[in-house]
Amino acid sequence: MRNLLWSLILIAAGCANKPGPVPFTQVEIKTVFSDSTSIRAIEFLDGRTLSFAGSEGIYGTVDIATGTIRTATMGFLGEKPEFRAVAHTKTDFFMLSAGNPALLYKTSDNGSMDLVYLEEGETVFYDALKFWNDKEGIAMGDGENGCPAILITRDGGHIWSKLSCGLLPKLEGAVGAYAASNTNIEIKGDKTWIMTSKEQMLYSPDKGRTWNIVETPIEINETYHGIYSIDFYDETLGFGIGGDFSQIERNTSNKIRTEDGGQTWSLVAEGMDPGYKSCVQFVPGSAGQGMVAIGLTGIDHSNDGGESWERLSEEGFYTLRFLNDSVAFAAGRNRISQLKFK
Repeated sequence: MRNLLWSLILIAAGCANKPGPVPFTQVEIKTVFSDSTSIRAIEFLDGRTLSFAGSEGIYGTVDIATGTIRTATMGFLGEKPEFRAVAHTKTDFFMLSAGNPALLYKTSDNGSMDLVYLEEGETVFYDALKFWNDKEGIAMGDGENGCPAILITRDGGHIWSKLSCGLLPKLEGAVGAYAASNTNIEIKGDKTWIMTSKEQMLYSPDKGRTWNIVETPIEINETYHGIYSIDFYDETLGFGIGGDFSQIERNTSNKIRTEDGGQTWSLVAEGMDPGYKSCVQFVPGSAGQGMVAIGLTGIDHSNDGGESWERLSEEGFYTLRFLNDSVAFAAGRNRISQLKFK
């Protein structure tokens, strides 16, 4: 009995001394790329290369170690597309334009970009792009009559097929998402979550073969209000943030959290800052407690799972990706910057 008691005491002491996530108190911002373009899509290709695409047809990479920038411009029939989504597999880079026509490009064998999907229509507008693995990927866009536009590839991105409305649950009215940061879609394993411009989220347990509607507790009464970005720390813990970019100080019904894999959601930090944000990302290695959210209203950090937030900078960005537990890269109007959190 005495040995058991001492064992329990030692276990308790060990748990009490276990370090938790360290809160950020400041951020150093260093611009690594500047141009007259708006960038809402960035992704790490590996541990040393950041890819990006933006308006005016611009796309390229940043070598994190050397700072070397490589850029190119994609044109289509005399126009310069606005790219708002990028993704990659082990072998290929993809970028997807917003607006009509929708243009989805993939790297070719000779290093150029091949057009692998084109869609025309007055209501065409794609918002996000992501891959489950090197063969299977998904893109999501605005739809009509309660039917979102969802593209699927099963062959590494060579061929993309649009899901018929009969394979999707019907939402109410015009439905889409906000192409603010390429974070409307989140994937963990075979599971997929898509945040729409409505109060509803779409959920697939099997890489887009079947779909269900998940209700969220947000209330949408204005055109531009809703959840703009979602991120999952693992298959159970997720967070969403948004607001109204026409009323950036509004801080109600704009932050939600799930602890059961997105089956149910609850409002958090209701009536508390931050207001409008276009992107949220979990801090790696933070046990799901650390998050950074960015937007026109600056850079904010939470160390308690989103229950409270601290403003770290007033500088505005559109989208963010972490390289490690203290360094991230953010993109926005005319620039990409390295963020070092301390």
